[in-house]
Amino acid sequence: MTPLKYLAAYPVHLQDQVRRLLAEERLGGYLEKRYPGRHDVQSDKALYAYTMDLKQQYLRNAPGIDKVLYDSKLDVLRNALGLHTAISRVQGGRLKAKKEIRVAALFREAAPEFLAMIVVHELAHLREFDHNKAFYQLCEHMLPGYHQLEFDLRVYLTWRELG
Repeated sequence: MTPLKYLAAYPVHLQDQVRRLLAEERLGGYLEKRYPGRHDVQSDKALYAYTMDLKQQYLRNAPGIDKVLYDSKLDVLRNALGLHTAISRVQGGRLKAKKEIRVAALFREAAPEFLAMIVVHELAHLREFDHNKAFYQLCEHMLPGYHQLEFDLRVYLTWRELG
């Protein structure tokens, strides 16, 4: 039985369904049918604007973001689909914090729903640092159906790796 590292936390019956679709070479077709489009957020500038629109809509009072970009160095193997960082530096007598969101470059070619899921996930970290109940409630508020999208994104990553 092939281990499905992106789906390891999910119930065995769901993993078995994915394995069956992989074995029958139908997983790619399933994903293409369910998520047929590709987004047009291709540049770092467009990604920044996209992220700021979502932040403005749902998290107006959250801390500002200094940089948003696609990062070709993010290691998807360690489940880093996106990163949020807060870098603090002392400048003169002041402490300055710089917040960044980095999205794995492979999502340039992904469905718009997957990009939205990653960006919402990283934006939610501006308010909730841990992956707790409040964090996932915020994600679901910003993107209804978030949990299904997260699962389907993990299926997509499995298909990219094993399909």
